[in-house]
This record gives sequence, structure tokens and C-alpha cells, in this order.
Amino acid sequence: MEHFSNARMLRCTPEPMPEFCDVALPVPLDLAFTYRIPSGMQPVTGGRVLVPFRQQRMSGVVTALHDRAPKVQAKNIFSVLDAVPVLDEQLFQLGKWISDYYLAPLGEVFRTMLPLAAEFERAIGYRIASQGQMALHLAGTSGSSARSRKTPDEQLAEFRVLDYLAEREGVREETLRAATKVSKSLLAGMVRKKWIAREDVSDVRDATRTIKAALLKSAEGKLNSNQQVLIETLAAAGGRVAVETLQALPVPRTTLGTLVKRGLVEIVEEPVAFTAASKGTRPSPLDFQFNSAQRNALMRIEESVHAGKFSGMLLHGVTGSGKTAVYLAAMRSVLDAGRSAILLVPEIGLTPAVAADLHHVFGEEVAILHSALSDPERAEQWHRIKRGEARMVVGTRSAVFAPVSNLALMIVDEEQDSSYKQEETPRYHARDVAVMRAKRAGAVVVLGSATPSLESYFNAKKNKYALLELPDRVENRPLPEVEIVDMRLEFQETGKEQVISRKLVEEIRQRLERKEQAMVLLNRRGYSPVALCRSCGNRMECQNCAIAMTHHKRANRMVCHYCGFMAPVPKVCGECGSEYVYFLGTGSEKLEELLHGLFPQARIGRLDRDTVRGNEDFERALNALNEGELDLLVGTQMIAKGHDIHGVTLVGVVGADAALGFPDFRAAERTFQLLTQVAGRAGRGQTPGKVVLQTYFPDHYAVQYAAQHDFVGFYEKELRFRSWMHYPPYSALANVLVRSDKLDEALRWSGILGKWFEKTRHEGIRVLGPAAAPIVRLKRDYRYHFVLKSASREKLNATLRSMLVYASQEKIPRTQVIVDVDAVWLM
Repeated sequence: MEHFSNARMLRCTPEPMPEFCDVALPVPLDLAFTYRIPSGMQPVTGGRVLVPFRQQRMSGVVTALHDRAPKVQAKNIFSVLDAVPVLDEQLFQLGKWISDYYLAPLGEVFRTMLPLAAEFERAIGYRIASQGQMALHLAGTSGSSARSRKTPDEQLAEFRVLDYLAEREGVREETLRAATKVSKSLLAGMVRKKWIAREDVSDVRDATRTIKAALLKSAEGKLNSNQQVLIETLAAAGGRVAVETLQALPVPRTTLGTLVKRGLVEIVEEPVAFTAASKGTRPSPLDFQFNSAQRNALMRIEESVHAGKFSGMLLHGVTGSGKTAVYLAAMRSVLDAGRSAILLVPEIGLTPAVAADLHHVFGEEVAILHSALSDPERAEQWHRIKRGEARMVVGTRSAVFAPVSNLALMIVDEEQDSSYKQEETPRYHARDVAVMRAKRAGAVVVLGSATPSLESYFNAKKNKYALLELPDRVENRPLPEVEIVDMRLEFQETGKEQVISRKLVEEIRQRLERKEQAMVLLNRRGYSPVALCRSCGNRMECQNCAIAMTHHKRANRMVCHYCGFMAPVPKVCGECGSEYVYFLGTGSEKLEELLHGLFPQARIGRLDRDTVRGNEDFERALNALNEGELDLLVGTQMIAKGHDIHGVTLVGVVGADAALGFPDFRAAERTFQLLTQVAGRAGRGQTPGKVVLQTYFPDHYAVQYAAQHDFVGFYEKELRFRSWMHYPPYSALANVLVRSDKLDEALRWSGILGKWFEKTRHEGIRVLGPAAAPIVRLKRDYRYHFVLKSASREKLNATLRSMLVYASQEKIPRTQVIVDVDAVWLM
């Protein structure tokens, strides 16, 4: 018996912790870094640790634990941030796949997957150095400092810093500057003189959002009128009111403090309850009878979910066919089975409306994730999901990484939308990552759209995805009639360039008379897109980008929509001094002004990036339209998709075919999608809708098929062109961009890579370039690019990897060579 007990004790003895761990850090380097694990620390694979890196402290994710000593001396990790993995095995492996497929550093991938920036506080600290102690001592004994080029005021400031630091072990920068009233440059100078030492003291912090609340303890005793107001307010609210609310009352702020001192009120700090969306008065999206096509689609999805195996589906439904209701019904069945689902939407603006729908169906089981949340809010939502408190997740592309357990269903709404492609490293496509995540989890992925991408529809036709069709609108409502207005004839008949055609003006007038609503799309912000000198032909360009600046009349400034640079509106030409500066073209701001002039009695709103600064602005504009407070809404593509406003019976499209002139093989597809999506906003209620489509290309197949609501016809024609030119879906595509703020450097580097592509001659790879990028200078960088096409993704990936190795050998910085696999834009 004693022998059994000893054996049992031996088996229960924990294995010794490995001596080293590999850590992926968020830096642009394609490798992990090895650190020593101090005694007593227990990092876990998939968990975060705080480590020294160069002169900084960084948090990274542990990728491996081992006993292999590195060739150089390993530094110790500072601390272990997670006792359990923040990335489970599935998400950990998904991150490695993203790193490999998109050729992105693993640490940067993990940083993108973990929205926990609020839990790490970056901070700089200072301490006095030995030479600073000596300088302070000499100044005290001699009464003056050594000879210095500093002014007397600067010398006094330096000794204020030394005096302050001499009494303390170490001080954070913001505390030191507040106490001594010195600048960052003065501190930097003292560091160079080695009087003080600068240290990175970044560390973890509690990111829990809190609020101060006042609790009513007693209402006894004599009270003056101000105190009576506060006590009555607390009593009426059940004894608890936020301090901020009480301080907004018309009583002195000191009144609350007096009540606290008397013991009548207690101040406590409580976690803030996060509200994902307001339930409002919206009807439940499931409170209607599904038609046969919806029932069939739902049944197919539920059968696949119950099978417990990976399945990819494309839900192709015309605008207004009830795709959202199918999504929510499928998610409800998943929740009833005790499992989890993720719904991705393309725009932040769509998230509140969708989240409100989910609240109707799922209550507090919903979490939202998108970039408009603050860092603490994102961390809070992430932890709710991780703890299993929210099993239904809705969000934009980053929500594809939501840490749900027992994932059963992933839905990508408007799967064709380009906003699912991230524009910074890692340049992943959320739709494709969703497919891969579902495959690894044995879940079902549903891609939904009225205008699927050619790649997704091609996959469905090749039986890689199951194709589910919703061919009719709910309640058999008709698709809107589309009337094409040829703007070339409009010019010939009126003798002048018109922004709004006579036909569209008449149709809007009729809707206003009938108390109906209209939407007008112009996919261009601002007042005028070009400021041109009529004397010398010079156009006003951004100083950072090779792009014309846009005139914003209301803000009275010129703005670059790429880098955000602003300048005054020119009164004279910057080149020749002529006062004949002419503003060309029309943006949504000018269109709104024109409509106000044509319909002075109409209530007109505008929805674009200039009027929408947050979700509240977006919701306010759409709610005003939904409640009948607006007659006419003008906007960019923000108004084109996802909105279900039943009072809109007319949609006007102004200049949406301008994209047909872009140097982009997807120009026709994007135009067709935009026209179809915005047309789908009309006639979603009981009254049939109409679309007036103004165009200078009335015979273009993208315009014609959009007018006929004929996706299949467009798909077949566009597919022929793609096959001739070896573009997706017939090949994999990547864009390699070389950039530098020095023109000669960008040219030299692109030349080096161009010669390498020529010399190595990779079989099965077509290389176009190097050539100037369509926007040759952007955010002060000169840009040249290569386009690579191949029928084999494996060959393409291997070529790109070899190219990056060669670029490193040639001392081309990794950050200056951008590899965009499955590029959506070639700009």
C-alpha cells in the first residue's frame, strides 16, 4: 500500500517548467524571440507575457515552451500576463495560417486578433543618474553650474528636474513634467548629457470601466433645500444615482460632499454596464411569415449545423428578400442548441441596427466588436465573449476573431464588400478568414449578398459552396423599375452640364407631393473634387499625395481624403498668382445645396463621412428618415446597402458610373454592385419603388445588367473577360508595393526586385511591373508596384516568400515592401 501511495505522489509531481519560451511580438519581423523563464513564473502557450525588446517593454504571445538555449544570451521575461491562453488552439492555429498565407509577421497577426490594448499601458519613466547627482552636488557647493550653453531659465529648469528626481526612485514622464513644468525636448537633452536615465516602464493595468455612484444610506436629520433636492432625487431613483447625474442638478457641487461627511450618502465605484444597442421600438425581424425560399434556405443551414461538419454556403438573395431574417433564425437555432455564432457586417454604421435586431431575438447574449468602440469597451466585450456570457457576436471584420467557444455558425453579410479586406498588416480578408475558421472548427459558414463577388459565385457554381437562392422580395413586393437617363443627351438638349437631370427633378417633385421619400446617391464627398487654375492649368494637389484636394465649402477648406491634410481655400493660383481659380465637379455637399435650391420646402439630410463622426450621427440620420422627419436623403455609398426604410419609393443615382474609368479590373463589378445595392433601397414598403439612373455610359454592360436586376447575366459576361486576362477567379493575385519617401530609393529598390523577378523566372507566375502605382505618391511615400498572377496559390506564395528573403539580403527594409495577397485594390 505504501508503494502505491509513493507512486501516486510521483505521478502527481508537476513537471518542471521549461527554461525558455518563444514569443511573437508586434514588430515587422518574421521571427519569434526567445526569452528565459525566471523561476516561479509559468507562461502558457497562447498566453501573453511582458518582455524587454530593445529599449522598450512589449507584450507578446507565447508560441512555444522549450529547453533549447539560443545562440545569444536570452533576456528574462518581466511577467506573465495570462494564467490561461487568451488564444485557444483553434485561434492560435488560425493566426499561424494567416501569417503564412498573407506573409505577415505572426506577432502583428496576434495583436490584430486580440483587442486588449486597454490592458497594457505604455509609459516612460525617468530617474536621476550618477552624473546628474554629481551636477546637482556641484551646483549646491559652487552656487552655480558649470559653463553651459543653456540660458539661465533652462539651467534652472534642469535643476528643478534633478531636485525632483533626487528625492524619488523613479517618476513617470507625465508626473515629472507636470511637477517641474519642463518640455520633452529639455528632458531629451538631459538624457543625452547622461544626467537622467529614460526607461520604458510600460505595464499591465486594469481596463475595467467604472463609474462613481451615490448610494442613499439615510434620509434622517435636518436638510437644507439643496440637500433635500439630492436626497429626493436619490430616493426617487431607488437609492442609487450616478454622481455625474447628481452634479448636473442645479445645486452646488459641495452639497454632495456634505451629505457624504454626514453619512447620509456613500460614494462607491462600480463597473460600467456596456449596452450593445438600444432595443428601441423596432419590430422583431422574425415577426412575419417566411416564404418558401426563406424556409428552404433556413432548413439547409440548420441541417448543415446539426451535421457538425464544415460546410460553405452562398446565400444569394435579391435586395429586400429577407436575408437578415434567415441569418437571425439560423443563429437562434444555434443558441437554442447551446452553441455560438458570429455575424459579420461590412460597415460600422450597420452594426447598431443589426445589433438592435439581435437584441430583440437574443437579449443579453449579444456582444458587438468593431473599431468605433473605445479600447476599454473592446476589451470588455472580448472578455464577455471569452467567459461565455455572450454567444452571439456581431461586428465588422475584426469580429471574425471573436473568442467564442463551440462555434457552430459564421455569417458574412454583404460578403462582396471591399471593407472586409484590411489595408494594414496583416492584410487579411475577413470573408476568407471566416471560411478558414469555420473549416477548422467544423462549423457552417454562410456568405450572403444580393451581388456576390465573382469569386464566391464561381466557387458556388463549382460546388465548393452550396448555393441558396432567394429570388423574390418578401411579401412578393416587386423589384423597383429602373429608368436610365443618358446624360450625353441631357447635355445636347439643355446646352449645359447638368448635375441633376430633368427626369430626376420631376420624379423627386412627384414623391414630395405624394409625401413619399427619396434617396439620392453621389459617391463623392465634399463640394468640388478639383480646384483648377484657368490661366495656367495647375490643379491644387495635396502636399503629401499625388491627388487633387477636395473643396469643402461648409468647412471652408481644402481636404485630402487620403492623408487628411488640410489647407485654406485658394483665392489665387499657387503657381501663377491668377485669381481665376475654378472649382470643378460635384460632391455630396454641393448636391445637397443644389437640391435645397430646387426644393426649398423639402427636409433634406446628408449622410457621408463628413456628417457622420460616430454611430450616433449615423443612427440619427437613418432614424430621421425612418420616422418620416426627412423627405430626402443625399449620401455616398454609406446609404447604398443594408438599410430598410419602407417610406423610400425613389432612388436617384448621380455619377455612380465614374468608377468605370478607374484602372482596375474590378471596376465593372464594383459599379454593378453599387448600382444594384442602392437601387435595392427603393420600394421596400407597400408602395412600389423606382430608380432613376443617370449615366454617361448607358450602353455599358454593368449599367444595363444592373437596370435589369440581372446578376447572372453580368456574372457570365464579366467572367469571360476575367478568363481572357487571367484575373481572379481564374488565378490567384498579389500586389507587391515598394515605397519610400525618397524617389530615388523607391526607384532603386523596385529596380532591384524587378531584375530579380526577371532573373529567377518562376514557372507559372506572371509578373507585371515594376510600374508607378496609380497614386504614385501617397502620404509622402513614392510608390511603385508589381502585380503577380498565378493559377497556383502555392507557387505564388513561395515566390513572394523568396522575394522577401532576397529583399532582406539587399537591405530593403521589410516595412517598405508591402505584400498584399488577394489584393482587392491595386491602387
